[in-house]
Amino acid sequence: MPENWKTYNLEDLVTKLGDGIHGTPKYSEDGEYHFINGNNLVDGKIVIKSDTKRVTTAEYLKHKRELNDRTLLVSINGTIGKTAYYHGEKVMLGKSACYFNVKEGVNKKFIKHVISSKYFLDYLESNYTGSVIKNVSLKSMRELPINLPPLQEQKSIASILSALDDKIELNLQINKTLEEMAMALYKHWFVDFGPFQDGEFVESELGEIPKGWEVKPLGEFIQHQKGFAFKSKWYQEAGKMVVRVSDTTDNSINIDSCNKISEEMASDYLRYSLKTNDIIVATVGSWPPNFSSVVGKIVRVPPTAENALLNQNAVKLNMAFNGKEQQGLLYTTLKLDRFLNYIVNCAQGSANQASIKLTDIFNFPIPYSANAKLDSYKIQVDNYITLQNSNILENQTLTQLRDTLLPKLISGEVRVKDVEKTLSEVL
Repeated sequence: MPENWKTYNLEDLVTKLGDGIHGTPKYSEDGEYHFINGNNLVDGKIVIKSDTKRVTTAEYLKHKRELNDRTLLVSINGTIGKTAYYHGEKVMLGKSACYFNVKEGVNKKFIKHVISSKYFLDYLESNYTGSVIKNVSLKSMRELPINLPPLQEQKSIASILSALDDKIELNLQINKTLEEMAMALYKHWFVDFGPFQDGEFVESELGEIPKGWEVKPLGEFIQHQKGFAFKSKWYQEAGKMVVRVSDTTDNSINIDSCNKISEEMASDYLRYSLKTNDIIVATVGSWPPNFSSVVGKIVRVPPTAENALLNQNAVKLNMAFNGKEQQGLLYTTLKLDRFLNYIVNCAQGSANQASIKLTDIFNFPIPYSANAKLDSYKIQVDNYITLQNSNILENQTLTQLRDTLLPKLISGEVRVKDVEKTLSEVL
């Protein structure tokens, strides 16, 4: 550690450290405040989920905690180590959300980067109790050792790491916008039939469609491959990724959570390999609104998961439409609310273990035409997807750089002046 750095416990750097209520509040469907726990802390933000409960203002005031613009949050029960800034959200904390208010004179962003590091996660892992549900005590949080540089260096380190975070977040926002543009384009072409409004329309099971169009089952245009039931005893630290439904996010795949099998073993299961832009549909899952594992969930395979293997309870789909590969059209077709509603109506089983048959997917009705105008749609939507894939790959590079620099910068192993040139080349 550099000579001008000092070591403190976290409690020395905060004005307040505590957690949320140890109990269940009185919920209210029209309450103004959301009752959050550690699972609401995602990628540095407080995320309100579809199943997050609400409480009234009166209930919130009974259990109010001292949150302010210096507050950081950490999950300390169940899934531990998730972090977030507090930005004035109307929330009430449960016991699995620890909060602490960073002192003036200490850079809040520097501390946030410390608690986002592997060093912090390793510290939590060595200090949790509970064999089934992990729990980290407030005492352990208070005793977290932190090596602290002078304030100006704290700011410089935080600035470098935050610049990488900001670029990653910008790419995510761009991809979200591209997704919205792709869906709007689909609606214009295949729901409103905007490019064909100057022609005659006829009735169909999907409502009015342009004359000359047909309604056909999706199965006429797709090839499929179901996932394989890879055994947990095959998993190891390195090798070929295996993608489970639980590894998928709203519109991508979390490669960090994927299990792995040996390359040698994977060679026997190459038929289950995924390619960039393959479409995955979850065939087993829960009912909405639990969209993290909902049956019928749709994910487009990102380039970061190229050649990964697909696990059971999902199927990969590829589409050819008018003799051309149409993954963009397939993805936007299946992302429609109409498809999810259709799948929910087809699903069988309990709320937590619903399932669909492949024939349910194949029988989904879609509008079809051999009109050459549709080439224009393919070009536009494929361009959106190409841009998204480029941003995904850039984010992978930026994330790897951030994760490499973070422990070295916060420990003093690498100094700011040593990485400024590298940073200027990637941002």
